[in-house]
Amino acid sequence: MLIDTHTHLDDARYNDDREAMIARAHDAGVDAFITIGCDLSTSQAAVALADRHPFVYASIGVHPHEVKHIGDGWYGEFRHLAKNKKVVAYGEIGLDYHYNHSSPQEQRERFREQIQLARELRLPVIIHTREAQEDTVTILREEGASEIGGVFHCFSGDAWLAKDALELGFYLSFSGILTFQNATMLREIAKTVPLDRLLIETDCPYLTPMPHRGKRNEPAFVAFVAKQLAAIHGPEFSLQQIERATTENAKRLFKIA
Repeated sequence: MLIDTHTHLDDARYNDDREAMIARAHDAGVDAFITIGCDLSTSQAAVALADRHPFVYASIGVHPHEVKHIGDGWYGEFRHLAKNKKVVAYGEIGLDYHYNHSSPQEQRERFREQIQLARELRLPVIIHTREAQEDTVTILREEGASEIGGVFHCFSGDAWLAKDALELGFYLSFSGILTFQNATMLREIAKTVPLDRLLIETDCPYLTPMPHRGKRNEPAFVAFVAKQLAAIHGPEFSLQQIERATTENAKRLFKIA
């Protein structure tokens, strides 16, 4: 049994077969998955999807690309959405200095606000960080994010970011990137992460793992991430141990029964 901790099930690329895709994942042994909010409308869509499926959960929040669009009443609406028992996390939030779709200053301000809101709601945070390691870690420390915990999603950073994340008490979630031929350094980092801090995800419809790279990603493919982690750890941990540990970790962090 597996848990895909990061999906975007509301994406338009699933409009023609969303229900069949969700059923395929469940049939493939994906026991639960979390669909992620990136702004107000996608957060609302995530909660609506979670309401329709007993094994789908939701996160709410505003991606760093979108924080320039935060309007009056958004945080109040997030407080309302968080009353739904299927909402298990706040995110994805963070900093992205690669594209700077929102200005770095506004990203930092909104990141702090959203951590504060997550602490108020007692929800773990799902962190997106790209080319912003120092500021991300500094803000998480200064805002007391360790009190609610969280995960660095789709981890693709360096060994120092992994060290900082673990020292904060956070989990590291690995995606299909781990299966890419040029991800040698990332596989070396993944090997150093304690078993009780590992999570797996697809980030679907993006980052399709081998051997399906080039096609649309979907939650059923999270099994390939688990297999790659087992291969990285060699005889130390079996596939069954990786599956069991990542599932237990996800249930613990997100309080999924």
